[in-house]
Amino acid sequence: MHKRIIGALCAGPLFLGLVTTANAALLGRLPATPGGMDYQAYYDEQLNITWAADANIYGTMNNWSTANAWVTGLTIGGVSGWRLPSMDVNGDGTVVNCSPGGVAGCADNEMGFLFWEEGITAGAPSPFSNVQAFVYWSGTDWAPYTSDAWYFTFNNGSQTAGSKSLTGLFAWAVRSGDVAPVPEPSTLCSIQDC
Repeated sequence: MHKRIIGALCAGPLFLGLVTTANAALLGRLPATPGGMDYQAYYDEQLNITWAADANIYGTMNNWSTANAWVTGLTIGGVSGWRLPSMDVNGDGTVVNCSPGGVAGCADNEMGFLFWEEGITAGAPSPFSNVQAFVYWSGTDWAPYTSDAWYFTFNNGSQTAGSKSLTGLFAWAVRSGDVAPVPEPSTLCSIQDC
């Protein structure tokens, strides 16, 4: 009994930053203050990507090229390597429409999954901030028209494609993988050695 209690106490810190939404676990990352809970990003365990906590860091973009240039130059909490969300993660040229949720293959569409499967909307943005009830650029071209790209709306979950020269759309930074440092083995404890 004593070992189980100590094991539970040791495991407790591993769960700091866990935020649950409708169907997902989003883990807080990159606190602005050391040891704080003022997270600058959230890691999505289901998609293995990290979203910027602020869905409107820059404001509206002049066009798709501007959005891509901005996000590739972005650094959050000392971490670079950000990009626009993909609507064709597996690269097969098919963009899945996740509406109205529970759609097979929805994880292939990062914004669709976030909205329809994880319940993140402009009206219910938590744990994120500044989720706009408007259109966000994706990083996905609309094949075969390389002058067009896909975009997603966070007020109703709709998606479509349009000219890359459109102005006034938003950009939400995402990064592949988890941005949290992996703890050193010596900082973890097990039931036997706590």
